[in-house]
This record gives sequence, structure tokens and C-alpha cells, in this order.
Amino acid sequence: MKLSRHHLALLAGSSLLSLSGIAQAQDSAPQKPRPPANEASAPSIADIVVTGSRVVKNGDSSPSPVTVIQTSDLLSTQPGANLADALNVLPVFAGSRGAGSNPSTGGSASGGNGSANQLNLRNMGITRTLVLMDGLRIPPTLFNGAVDVDLVPQMLVQRVDVVTGGVSAVYGSDAVSGVVNYILNRNFNGLKLEASSGISEYGDARQIDAGIAWGTELGDRAHVEASYQYHDGSGILRRSDRQWMNLVGVAGAGTESNPFQLYSNLRQKDYPAGGIITTGPLAGQVFKSNGVLSPFVNGTSTGTSALQVGGDGGSWDSSLLQPLRSHQLFARLDYDVSDTVRAYVQFAGTFKRNENYAEYVRLNNVTLTSDNPFLSSEIQSALSAGGSTFRYRNTFSEGEDRRQHAISNSDQWVATAGLAGKLGSFDWGVDYVHGRAKLKTTVENNLNQQHLAAALDAVISPATGQIVCQASLANPAAYGDCVPLNPFGPTAAGAASLDYIYGTTHYNAVTVMDDISGHVAGSPFDTWAGPLNVALSAEWRKISFEAESDATSDDLVDCTGLRYNCSANQTQYYLTLPAQDKVSQTVWEVAGEVDIPLLKDSFIAKSLNLNGAVRFTRYNTSGDYVTWKLGGDWHLTDNLRFRGTWSRDIRAPTLYELFAERFIVNVVGTDLLTGESPTIPSINGGNPELKAEIGKTLTGGVVWKPVPKLSLALDGYQIEVSDAILAVNGGDVAFQAACYTSGGTSPYCDLQRRPGSFTDTSATNAWTAVYNGLFNISEIKTWGADLEINYNDHLFGRPFNLRLLGAYQPHLWFRQPNVASRDQAGAAFGPIGFAATPTVRLTGFLRFKPTDNVSIDIMERWRNAMKISNEGVWAPGSNHLDAFATTSVNIAWDVKSRWGDAQFYVNVQNLFDAEPPIGAFTGNGTRAGLRDGYAVGDDPRGRYWTAGVKLKM
Repeated sequence: MKLSRHHLALLAGSSLLSLSGIAQAQDSAPQKPRPPANEASAPSIADIVVTGSRVVKNGDSSPSPVTVIQTSDLLSTQPGANLADALNVLPVFAGSRGAGSNPSTGGSASGGNGSANQLNLRNMGITRTLVLMDGLRIPPTLFNGAVDVDLVPQMLVQRVDVVTGGVSAVYGSDAVSGVVNYILNRNFNGLKLEASSGISEYGDARQIDAGIAWGTELGDRAHVEASYQYHDGSGILRRSDRQWMNLVGVAGAGTESNPFQLYSNLRQKDYPAGGIITTGPLAGQVFKSNGVLSPFVNGTSTGTSALQVGGDGGSWDSSLLQPLRSHQLFARLDYDVSDTVRAYVQFAGTFKRNENYAEYVRLNNVTLTSDNPFLSSEIQSALSAGGSTFRYRNTFSEGEDRRQHAISNSDQWVATAGLAGKLGSFDWGVDYVHGRAKLKTTVENNLNQQHLAAALDAVISPATGQIVCQASLANPAAYGDCVPLNPFGPTAAGAASLDYIYGTTHYNAVTVMDDISGHVAGSPFDTWAGPLNVALSAEWRKISFEAESDATSDDLVDCTGLRYNCSANQTQYYLTLPAQDKVSQTVWEVAGEVDIPLLKDSFIAKSLNLNGAVRFTRYNTSGDYVTWKLGGDWHLTDNLRFRGTWSRDIRAPTLYELFAERFIVNVVGTDLLTGESPTIPSINGGNPELKAEIGKTLTGGVVWKPVPKLSLALDGYQIEVSDAILAVNGGDVAFQAACYTSGGTSPYCDLQRRPGSFTDTSATNAWTAVYNGLFNISEIKTWGADLEINYNDHLFGRPFNLRLLGAYQPHLWFRQPNVASRDQAGAAFGPIGFAATPTVRLTGFLRFKPTDNVSIDIMERWRNAMKISNEGVWAPGSNHLDAFATTSVNIAWDVKSRWGDAQFYVNVQNLFDAEPPIGAFTGNGTRAGLRDGYAVGDDPRGRYWTAGVKLKM
């Protein structure tokens, strides 16, 4: 449906209920005069966007539950936040990733950028949430196919629509758990300036934001607008910067005899910072100071032999909140070619830099010579009595900040052009989207394992009498620049030797999407109950991906000239990222949708409409699929309506899932067969035999307005995904158990590599590698309900608004053959990709205007208590994470002047400085404190202060 400029002028304001603009539907608006220059105006032809349908022209009649968020109001309670963080306060989101979720740089969960902002509806998986901008697909930006939503130009986003149900029949693949559609303000006139600065109660997490937006009409037929926004966040660079996060971890095996238990001040017994001798006459002696041995002081033992509470053991200290700097650019030109045809061109781009500080390197029982020249003669003599070599462990480089540091520079841009018009009673449109995302990840302090082996083997040069690398004598061509390493003490290693063993590696990936789509929609005739609305659409798109890396899992060490600590199957670098020859996927789609009015002003219905859609999709990689949707909207009265949908949806495998080259990530996990926790390679790769996942969704709800001041909406849902693509990891507790229970006959045993049989429990039979495979073997099922309550009235004669949003999700099942089902709902931690899913999530908004110029906004977020994990046996009272709530307050003062309308504000987030309850992932083995401490979704910053100004002219 197309409207003139005058019809459209009221759409934004009348489509939403008051306060935060979060509503379940949109209303049509009567005609009114053209707005003044600093308000929204429009070209002569414009779209009404009702997300979730191409034929429903009034969101108040949509069968799909749609939450509509006015961007300015959503940000009023958290100014300075990026739009992704602001959006994630809505209870329908759980498991989204961002700067505070702390995945590692490697592996599919990070997609090459462990700090990218990725949205996740109901924690069903980031790639099962389809992200759109003005109804058009946003290209994937990470190598795992996920979209980094920082691409969206925040300054000119008018609202965000969230469809909480499957709509693949309308939008295509990936819309399994729902759709997030960013609607741009394409009609902005005037000038808007914003600036803010924030800092935490603890003096860190500094953040600066500044933006400008401008728009104007060019003559009678054209409109142009542009924006720029700058963001600089310094992050929180160490987990130890929060006292409540004191080396949190889980110890135990999760059995009746050795249950899991949560601890603080948990130390890694075998890896003290100064280094410990593990074999020979001096075994158990530790270098607490450089070159000087003393007995190791044990802490309190736990259910994991490698972990102790207190004592001389080592620790980890990765970053807590990742630094982010970004530049967002946007420009758009609309032109009315005629009274019935509009053309546009648009550019959106984000150029950003994420950083991630990961763990220290550990020396894992390396072999050193007893006459190592960095040792005193007394220590050499004592060690030599036990043989020519000894074994040694260390948490390395704690004395100098040599944490693995990943810098991800992401350049993402989308160019769009199109035509739209009217042909009789039908609307039509054609759009072309070209998107390109280039990810450059630089990893500093990436351990070069070949150089480490050379540097650890220190000898005295017979020619010079100086300490040199033995390899430089045996193979001077390869190791002439080797700098011998002194590992005996917290700060014994010199800067030159550290520079030699650490390298800087690079990963560059490019994703390109070309998309051509067209649609025609209109009403061919009227029925007894109103117009019949139909739509036809078609789409062709091609996505390609390629990557290059100078640290791949195929780049293995060369042991020539090295005596110790070198194995031919070791990767050259500790962290590898996969290179990928160019691969592509082509998709053809055609779809139809119809909205049929059945009743109007009858004794059983004010109105009754039936909605249906069907889509045929052909993937050149994954085959042909048909998706469909049926829905109904029944207005019993003007104040009471019922709605419901039933749909079949798909998610096709991404290029990464299909074609990912084999690559290795070094991991530490507990081998439950032997109880050992060595550092081993986790071997990953794609599966070209994968097919699309199939989703089935049921939704049903009621919208009731008992009085004009109050409205309530309650929607239930059930989503079931069959043939879900699962990364089957041989190190996962459930798959280990399935293997060992079978005595080695289970196919899951093929996902491990070990020297002996699966009946040998000795330490010498500890696993040497695990495999990650992708298969269509999982089933995902969840159900629950979403609630929204709005109340608008006056308090002491002044405007007062209250809104409550809630999500109830009692179960989120992940089921695979021959292993116990995993219910992630009500659990705070799980394997990578399984983030916290509280069963009850609530967000409340309150706005009060004590004067015409002052407004007070309060936001309250609450989640219920959770288990730390839904897996394994826990010590009594240990498997519990308390409920968590935060309060945010914003006070704004509006000032009118001859330069324009200004607003000054002060904001406090987490007003009462609430500390998140502590917890940890059971599968972290001996890596206590690495990426544990709090449930993803809780705010770890503490009380946070922001002040800013907004100016409109």
C-alpha cells in the first residue's frame, strides 16, 4: 500500500502506544497537515511496513505477534548504549552475544570476532534469528554466517520490529525463531546532534558517543538524508577488576561420588605463575621468585585434582568487557520519478574495531635439560641426579602482560537501490542489495610453538660462552635468530625471548551478498467482509565467502634440529583460524501471500481474517524446500482480539557449516575416562552433506483493552526444529558418557583420539585430540509465553506511563540420538553456543513528567534464579545462581532556544550497584576463571554513569 506524504506524516506517532513505544501492533492514522521542517516528512510514495506480512496493511490485524520498539524511547533509559545492547533488554532475547559475552577468538561461536553484537531470540541460536533492514536481508558479516548488527545506522533507525515466531514463508531462510527488522526514518528533515560520555563506578568502561544526522527536501520530488555516529568504549580489560569475580570455577566430575561444586579463589595447582618442577629429585619445588626454589604450598583440595582453593597455583585473567571503537555512516536519496513511481539509492556502512584479551599460555609438562644454563649450579646438580632431563609446568608471562590479544577490524557496508510504485490498485517494488563485509583479525601474542620448543632448549655456546638456543647450533639457517628463554620465575623471561616465542598472525575474510527481489501487492476485489489482499514476491541472491590466514591448522611445526617439546602434529601457532577458498551459495525463491476477510460486523466477530503464505526455495547447495504459514486474526470486539499462526520454516546451512576447511583450536577439557586435562587440539570442519533445518511454529494470543488507559497482550508459542544442525564435539560430557557406556562401540567414540582402548583408564591413555563434526541430528524444542501490559494515566495531574514486558520459557530442549537430552532453560552455563536462559525474564518501563520540561524514565530488569548447569550431579546447595535485578534511571531536561530544541540528561544504570551472582561452566576443566564468573545477560559493570546532550534544529 502506498500513501501520499500527508497520509504518512502521522504513521510514526499513531502506530505505537505511549511511553517506550513498545507495542504489539500498529494503527492507521487520519490525514493531517504536513509536519514542520524538523519533523518527519516523506516523498510522495512511501511504504507502510508491517513486519511479518506483505499483505496486512494494519499491524492491529496481524496474526503474528510483533513487538514494535520506538528507538528514541528504548535508548532513553540507557543512552550511550549501542542499539544492540539496548534491544537486548527485551525479555524475548536470550543468549545474544556482544562485548561482554567473552567467547574466544577462535571457533564457530565467535565467527572470527568474539566481541561482535549478534542477536538471539529465545536462545535458539544466532543464525536462527533473521535480521532485516527495512524488510531487506542484511548480509552475514562473520565467517559462521551470523550478522553483526552494528552495521545498522543507529542515528536514523526509527523503530525496531521483532516478530517472535517463524515467518520463513514471508522472508525466506533463517526466520525460524523470528525476525528483527530495523525500520529507518527515511523522511527525516533538519539537523540532529548528540553527544554523551559514560564511566563506571570503578573508573573503567569509559565510553564516548557522538553523532549527527541531517535531512532535507530537494525541490518537490527529492529527499536526502545522512548520518554519522562515533563510538569509543574502553572496556574492562581484566576480570580481576571486579572483586566479586574472584577466580570462579567448577570442580568435580558431576557424579554421585564426585559431584560438581562451585568455588572462588580457585587455582590451577599444576601451573603456578613461577613454574613448578614435576619430575625428578626436585619435583614439587616452585620458583616463587626468579631462579630460587621453594616448596609448593598446596591450597584446599577439590573434586578436580588439578584445581585447589588458594595456594600457589596459577590463575587466568582475560578481559571482562571488550573494547570497541566504531564509525557508522549512512546516506540515502529518494526521488519521485513521477506521481506513482519512486526511486532510491542508499548506503550504510560500519567501520569498527573490537578487541579481546584472552588467556596466558601454559607450559604443559615441557621437557627441559637438567643442565639448563639459566639454573644455578646447585639446582643443576640436584636435577642431574635424576637424569639428563626433567619436566616442568608454568602459567607463562603473568609477570609481563603477554595475554593473547585479538584485534578485529570489521568493515561492513551495504549499498541498496530500488524502484517502487503503483499500478492501478496494486503496489510494486524492486530492490537490489549489494553487501560486503571484510573482517581482519590480528592476533598478537599468539604462541609460536616451534619457536617455543627452540627457545626452551638453552645451552652454552662452545664458541662464545654465551647462553644460546641449542637449535641455533644444530640448525643455524632456521634458528639463527633464536633467543633462549628463561622460564624459571614469574618475571625471569626477558622481553627479547618473549618477542621470539610470540608472533602476530592475521586472518582476513570477505563475505559478499548480491540480492535482487521484487514484489507486487494489492486488492483485486472486495468481498462481503472487506478487500481481499494478495501479494507475490520473488528473490534471487548469491552469497560468497573466502578467507586467508597465515596461521592455519595445516601449518605444522618443523622439528628438524629440535631435541624436545616438538611433535609433528603440532600446529605452528597456538591459535589457528581457517583459510577458505572461495565458496558460494545461490538461492532462488518465489512466494505468495493472501489475506482473506471472512467476517465483518457480525454477531460473533467485529472482524475475522484468515492469512496464508507459501514459498518455494531452491538452494544450489542444500536442495528444494517449501515453507508455509497460516494465521488468523479475530476481533471479537473493538477491545478484544485473538490471533494465531501455524508455520513451517527452514534454516539452510551456512557456507561455513557446509564448506569450512579443517582447522584446529587448542582446548583444555577434562577427559572423563582418565581424569586428565591436557591441552589438546579440537579439530573442526564443515560438512557439505548438510540439509536445511525444518521448523514448526505455533503461536496463539489475546490482546485486550478493558479500559482506554490499559492494554494487555499475552501470546503463547511452541517452536520445534527437526534436523537441526549440531556441532557434535567429542569432548562434550554427554558424548563422552555415551562413548564410555558403550565400551567404545558408539559412533561418538570416533570423535576422540587416544593412544589406547576405551577401557584403559590410566593417565597414559589420556586423549590426544577431539573432533567437532556438524550433522543434521538434533531436535530443538521450546515453548512458553510473552506478556505485555501498558498503562497510561496521570499522577498528580502529570503524564504517567507504565509498561511491563515478560517472557516465560520453561524449557529449551536440545536432543540428540543416544545421549541424554539437554534442557538449557533455567541454566546459566553450557557449552559454547548455550548461553544463559532464565525461565522468567521481566523488563519494566516507567515514565513520569513532573513538568513540561522534565521527564524521568526508570527501567527495571529482573530474571529469576537459575541452576548453574542442568547437567551432572552437584553438591547439595551448590547448583544455584540467585535471581538478579538492575534499576536504571534517566532524568532529562528539555530546553527550547533560537538554535533549536535541546535536551540535557543524566543517566544511572544499575543504580544500586548490584553484583551478578557468580557461576561457571562445568566443561572448563582446569581453566578456572577464564570465561566464567557471571551469566551472559547480567551486567558486570556495576553502577554506570552517563551524561549527554541532544540538539534538534
